[in-house]
Amino acid sequence: METSELLKKVRKIEIKTRGLSSQIFSGEYHSAFKGRGMAFSEVREYTPGDDVRTIDWNVTARFNTPFVKVFEEERELSVMLLVDISASGLFGTNKQLKKELITELCAVIAFSASTNNDKIGVIFFSDKIEKFIPPKKGKSHVLRIIRELIEYKPENKGTDLELPLKYLTNIIKKRSIAFLISDFCANNNYKDALKIANKKHDIVGLRIIDKSEQHIPEIGLIKFKDNESGQTVWVDSSSKIFQKEFKTFQLKMEADLKDTFSRSGVDTANIYTGESYIKPLMNLFKKR
Repeated sequence: METSELLKKVRKIEIKTRGLSSQIFSGEYHSAFKGRGMAFSEVREYTPGDDVRTIDWNVTARFNTPFVKVFEEERELSVMLLVDISASGLFGTNKQLKKELITELCAVIAFSASTNNDKIGVIFFSDKIEKFIPPKKGKSHVLRIIRELIEYKPENKGTDLELPLKYLTNIIKKRSIAFLISDFCANNNYKDALKIANKKHDIVGLRIIDKSEQHIPEIGLIKFKDNESGQTVWVDSSSKIFQKEFKTFQLKMEADLKDTFSRSGVDTANIYTGESYIKPLMNLFKKR
């Protein structure tokens, strides 16, 4: 991609997502993701209504008038984006690819974190750890992340959700907020890694879905290709047997995912290509 074209894309995403993060998400984000605790800030004179438990008796005795301790939230957090950049992200039938939706979501979260003076880092993964960007603050760092999301070409095509979770647990020592962003079209070998990671960090799952993956119209023979494996298969979408088996498969996958997240104590949201992600994100933040 030409540099000028890349910069235009970055700028377009910045304008859209930065506005959303400052106007809509920053307050909800701040409320949903708490700091590490309360830290002492200063003392001031007691005023009626103050909690008597916060009186600083040493300062009160010194000045012969009541003073209280003032505390404030230790706000600074590290936010990690665990981003699935496997080949399935190149699929999309409703106005945008999954990859494009993931890029916007990451930009919104990154700008929300930056507005709250939090650090932001990224782990790009396929069926290997493709790239790690350590957490840092600042607009220029957020713009670098957006550039990488747009331009980075993964070496592998597959998906292994266990790898980024183990990598996060091992590489990030302090507790962080970690968004696992994927379509979760992978085997379920990550259940234990998810539980362990969520004990050390605060994991949030954002599942990216294209509606055509959940419902196949009855239009006769269709050729399907798996972007990750390269395998192709023809199916008769008008077959009642196929439609029944496909529906059974979808229901089982949904139930398995719900059970996995529930057992691990992980909050999740489903976000669809071509649709607004504002409501799902707001609902997720408010639920927390």
